[in-house]
Amino acid sequence: MRIFSTMLFLLLCSFAALAQTYTGKVISVKDGDTIEMLVNGRKIRIRLYGIDCPEKGQAFGDKAKQFTADLCFGKVVKAVQQDVDQWDRVVADIYLDGELLNLRIVEAGYAWHFKRYSNSKVLAEAEKKARRERLGLWQDVHPEAPWEWRKEKNKTLAR
Repeated sequence: MRIFSTMLFLLLCSFAALAQTYTGKVISVKDGDTIEMLVNGRKIRIRLYGIDCPEKGQAFGDKAKQFTADLCFGKVVKAVQQDVDQWDRVVADIYLDGELLNLRIVEAGYAWHFKRYSNSKVLAEAEKKARRERLGLWQDVHPEAPWEWRKEKNKTLAR
């Protein structure tokens, strides 16, 4: 029984860590889906949950970064942690003035709904609408998903 209660305690602690919330000022926009916040004097790199923007060097990569920066740079936001990724970045939903920044980026056509990591119906519908209306990167005749672009880039580097 003692082992079970210890395991239950550890499991609950891990869920509590994932549900952490941060409030701070956006001090840097690394790309369309990655920002840095200053929280209590500490820099935290945040990967926006459920979306994937074009990369630097990829079509619409600079525009996605600029769109995100225009919305949030220098502003106070709230990050609700969903996970931590393989690069030790906090993966979070970002709220700006009560609105979900992740969703705004998809709605404007500067990100894909990252279905590999998210099953959000709201993000999926926002992407479909942006595609239909040919917003942002959906103006491109053959937009390349960032995960495909990264895979191809890694193949080239491996040669």
